[in-house]
Amino acid sequence: MKQALKLSFVLLAVLLANPVLAQQNVPPRATAFATAPDIPYESVPNFLKLPPNLYLGEGIGVARNSKGDVFVFHRSGDTRLFQFDPSGKFVREIGQGLYGFEMAHGVRVDSQDNIWTVDEGTNMVVKFNPEGRVVMTMGRRPEAVEGLEGTPIPGTGNVPPPPAEPYRFNRPTDITWDPAGNIYVSDGYFNSRVAKYDKNGRFIKAVGTRGTAPGQLNTPHSITSDAAGNIYVADRGNRRIQVFDGNLILRAIYDNVGAPWAVCISPGPHQYLFSSNSNPDNNNSLLSAVSGEIYKMELDGTVVGKFGKPGKQLGEFGTVHAIDCRNPDELVVSEITTWRVQKLLLKPQAQRPASSTR
Repeated sequence: MKQALKLSFVLLAVLLANPVLAQQNVPPRATAFATAPDIPYESVPNFLKLPPNLYLGEGIGVARNSKGDVFVFHRSGDTRLFQFDPSGKFVREIGQGLYGFEMAHGVRVDSQDNIWTVDEGTNMVVKFNPEGRVVMTMGRRPEAVEGLEGTPIPGTGNVPPPPAEPYRFNRPTDITWDPAGNIYVSDGYFNSRVAKYDKNGRFIKAVGTRGTAPGQLNTPHSITSDAAGNIYVADRGNRRIQVFDGNLILRAIYDNVGAPWAVCISPGPHQYLFSSNSNPDNNNSLLSAVSGEIYKMELDGTVVGKFGKPGKQLGEFGTVHAIDCRNPDELVVSEITTWRVQKLLLKPQAQRPASSTR
């Protein structure tokens, strides 16, 4: 026993004497952090009002429709999709017990107020009409009841995933559309691609393989689009946002805002790009010390400002997994480790964009 204690003290002394070893694999701060202006904001207390004995689990997806209703896709005892009115009052549950629900990863609302869910457990995308009825599915749930496959780890000798197929996803993450209604799915943990479909779900093309080169992807975790039909991909594992045109030709890379867990582009004549450099969901304090903020950007990558920090209190962030920015001054964010959704009121000041952080 004494020998074991002595060995433990020796190991602790080595770690304390070697901070580089203790902090290995901790990335640097995002390069935009030092010069990006701080945007004042506040969080609305008790935004969502749930009925008695109904709870949120991990906040995975959040989106609003044109009426301001809020849709929350979360992992509880089961994967569930809740709808709230603009004031945060619970309205209904959609898709209870649905075969396409197993492990939520994203929810979005299109320009016709259809609700789309992305589930990495069933490898399915499901489209609901505004009334909450299923009107289209994409992908197919695996028949084998063997649970999720683990994400491949480079250099460990894991068997690589099979080649991507046009109509099968492999742990997809998110969805967006261009002005013509074409569908873009970030597919995701295994396939490391973006797949494009027409509005009826017919495969058109795909871009991306796992890697670090321009145009390659390492966990495309979120996806959004602008009014011109450009596609913005949160290439989380490579700590960058890659911008493609509607033909999936690479146009730009923004690598100054950390590891993007969630991206969103606001509507209107002046669009903004929001990107969350979320603190990881493993509660590692060393990683949280260099992450947790959300960036507001022009579409060309110029950083306008930043806001937020990791934490469990109101206005702090517990691993932001999705952002709704239908109103760029009133965001709604869902969080994993704090099991919640927050409504944020941004108070942008007259300020000069931090163009040097591009």
